[in-house]
Amino acid sequence: MIPLRDVIPSRTFPALVITLIALNAFAFLFELTLSDRQLAVFVREYGLVPATFSFQAAFTSMFLHGGWMHFLGNMLFLWIFGDNVEDRLGHGRFVAFYLLCGTVAALAHVMSEPGSLIPTIGASGAVAGVMGAYFVLYPHSRILTLLPLFIFWPVVELPAVLFLGLWFVLQLFSGVGTMLMATQGGPAGGIAFWAHVAGFLSGVVFVYAFRRPERARVEWWDDSGRRSGPRSYRA
Repeated sequence: MIPLRDVIPSRTFPALVITLIALNAFAFLFELTLSDRQLAVFVREYGLVPATFSFQAAFTSMFLHGGWMHFLGNMLFLWIFGDNVEDRLGHGRFVAFYLLCGTVAALAHVMSEPGSLIPTIGASGAVAGVMGAYFVLYPHSRILTLLPLFIFWPVVELPAVLFLGLWFVLQLFSGVGTMLMATQGGPAGGIAFWAHVAGFLSGVVFVYAFRRPERARVEWWDDSGRRSGPRSYRA
């Protein structure tokens, strides 16, 4: 499922979301300038290696990506879900929340593969935290979604709880499947699913401490793009 947009316009300029996207873009473009050997050294230096965990690496790894699809996918999800979460939390609280969720996600990955020497990179854990916050704050929202189904690519509007709930369940089952494969001697896989799971759950939990209740009112838009009237929902 590829999200295209949600139905809730942000009431404030998403300065921190744009800043985070810009920082990730700058880091990714820098990666593209490196040779394969230089990139391997760079990723090992600034990526998160579970066997040699450090909080500095947990922070820097959030801004590195392993390819165009990895980068564009994370930034798309951050853009669609992040502006409303930043609007509800406030700029300063949002960036602290984002980094906290990313750190928890990194710790979860370390716990799932404590002896691994493979560097882990990506903003997925922090972005998953933003998605978890959106799940709590805007349960009645809707997500315009592209469904790539073989030769048909329909665009449908899905409830946010369904879209995000299915995403979380997919990450959870993938994490369990990867763990079972590892216990049977199979490959551990190349995606840190437990970081996604932990990031999402940390977002669900921490948003209650970071949210600003006075910003609970949201405005809805109908399918024709016209405002359908303000409603108030409190998470």
